[in-house]
Amino acid sequence: MNQLNYKKTQYNEPFISQRADPYVTRDDEGRYLFTASVPAYDEIILRRSETLDGLKDSAEKTIWKKHDKGIMSQHIWAPEIHKVFGEWYIYFAASDVDDIWALRPYVLHCKGSDPMTDEWEECGQMQRCDEDEFSFNDFSLDMTVFENKGHWYAIWAEKVNIGKKISNLYIAEMESATKLKTPQTLLTAPDFDWERIGFWVNEGPGIIRHNGKIFMTYSASSTGVCYAVGLLSISEDDEILNPHAWTKSRLPVLSTDMNMGILGPGHNSFTTITENDGSETDVVIYHARQYDEIEGDPLYDPNRHAYRMKVLWDKYGCPIFDIHNNF
Repeated sequence: MNQLNYKKTQYNEPFISQRADPYVTRDDEGRYLFTASVPAYDEIILRRSETLDGLKDSAEKTIWKKHDKGIMSQHIWAPEIHKVFGEWYIYFAASDVDDIWALRPYVLHCKGSDPMTDEWEECGQMQRCDEDEFSFNDFSLDMTVFENKGHWYAIWAEKVNIGKKISNLYIAEMESATKLKTPQTLLTAPDFDWERIGFWVNEGPGIIRHNGKIFMTYSASSTGVCYAVGLLSISEDDEILNPHAWTKSRLPVLSTDMNMGILGPGHNSFTTITENDGSETDVVIYHARQYDEIEGDPLYDPNRHAYRMKVLWDKYGCPIFDIHNNF
């Protein structure tokens, strides 16, 4: 397709071009760190900037490249950088060049305190707990981690082992940055019609907090124009590993808007910016396309770009995702 043949609007100018599954966090000095999937799916990159705006043009550094064969040799997807138990780690999915759909979550560890300049080492595949017989037996990806009341939790997408290959989201407490402490708990499955277009999928979890509540966004359906973002929520005082304590929204909170030229929005992360008056504003970083005329598998179309949007909050304390707030 001619990449210039799309509807240009004030809302679909990319923040960072050709970077899917964007993840942004801030380091101890308040600087922004950015990583994402690259179109070739062959390396993990990092950017750093004093400001969120500055990430757009900041130098990009390759901190790890795929193996030539065996595990971690194909489909290097959706890296996320987190400071866990006081040290920097990157969680990402990868497969084997001889079995390209055997995706599993892997971990990198920064051997120093500066993720941009210090050496990274491989920690291998994320480990399930000793009594867990099921986690990471099948197609597994999109791991994110978060802390609540002194406990660390991991959430990831994994397809069921038998029957229809449905991608669910599972949660477990973490023993360490590289091993789970509890067996997997099914958190959410693609229950609704809008989660079952093309493929039955829940994936790409992202965590944001507000006024004592934890919100988890996730992406659903296949990766074309039908890709959309859903929402779960829970009080930070509730039992995080109890799926019945989470509330799942019936409708997507972010989906394709043809008029604004934002197609297939999904797989997001969250950060904050400081406004001129000193207040902090939540920002969602997500990817989307500018067109739907994709030749072949949408997964291999390189033009999923990173976008950013200010997150508003309604009177009930729930997030509002409005493409008019793209900036």
